[in-house]
Amino acid sequence: MMKAIQAAVVGCGAIHTLHVEAIQSNPACQLRAIVETDPVKGQALAERYGCRYYADYCEMLLDNEIDVVHICTPHAAHKEMITKALIAGKHVFTEKPVALNPAEVKDIKNTLAITTSQLGVCYQNRLNPSSQKIKALLEENHYGKILSIKAVLTWSRSLDYYAQSPWRGSWASEGGSLLINQAIHTLDLMQWFAGGVDAIKGVVESSFLSHATQAEDTAMANMELANGARGIFYATNCHTTDSPLLLEIHCENGLLQLHHNNLWCISGEGKELLASDESPNAAQKCYWGSSHQLAINNFYHSLSETNVRNYVDIHQAEISLRMVEAIYQSSITRNWIEISE
Repeated sequence: MMKAIQAAVVGCGAIHTLHVEAIQSNPACQLRAIVETDPVKGQALAERYGCRYYADYCEMLLDNEIDVVHICTPHAAHKEMITKALIAGKHVFTEKPVALNPAEVKDIKNTLAITTSQLGVCYQNRLNPSSQKIKALLEENHYGKILSIKAVLTWSRSLDYYAQSPWRGSWASEGGSLLINQAIHTLDLMQWFAGGVDAIKGVVESSFLSHATQAEDTAMANMELANGARGIFYATNCHTTDSPLLLEIHCENGLLQLHHNNLWCISGEGKELLASDESPNAAQKCYWGSSHQLAINNFYHSLSETNVRNYVDIHQAEISLRMVEAIYQSSITRNWIEISE
């Protein structure tokens, strides 16, 4: 019988539960350790999960039994933790964003080039049933040429949300706010459906949350997508509830509309339901999407199958990060910003 892959989860904030559940439900994996700077919390969780507890990330990396490190920490820690884990010979699966900015991504790429380890980034919304259906239909050219993609994301973040975790909304520790945290999944989906993005012109603004965050709470942008289509994007954390993503893809022969987690095709007077996203489990907030476990399982499968790379790698993850940086830059210069490699 093949030895179970040994995993460690670093950072025990809200999102870590989904990683633990995915590991524990995968028969090919075993949770060996968690890392948490709060010793009371960390020891209690280690007892609950039946695993080891480390307060020190670097001490955990000395454990030769650990194969994979899951990073669920604030953004500013990602680059250093990823590079140290790779150098220690561990595979890494990290929450988005992979780093604070493209300059940090370059450092990670340089480390990857001298290791045999793999790095996966959690863009779980690509794996939602609606996203998979959209991608398949577009690749089949089922509705003809894409003319435009519109995405509207209106979520709610309170003053307490930022006060309870001061790293949020800080340029130094989060790398921005709304765009790099909540809306980066939406930007990723837009460019993924269109096969990439060439240029962006956008603006960011701080309004209702200006006292809570150094960065933006609202953003809008227009995009020149790689397939020639237009991209239209609006996002805010100033709504009073977390509305599901509204996504529309206007094609020559129909309109694909993701509305209230249901995917519809609207053509003429007709409206057909094409897919519906599964309800998330109890530990998962509905707006996170429903596919964390699938994303993690795909990464582990890729570790055991040498010819399989069924996860979002550093090159794919970098695109949405460049989109975020371009919107910030465009908001200052009021110019179109090209998305370069």
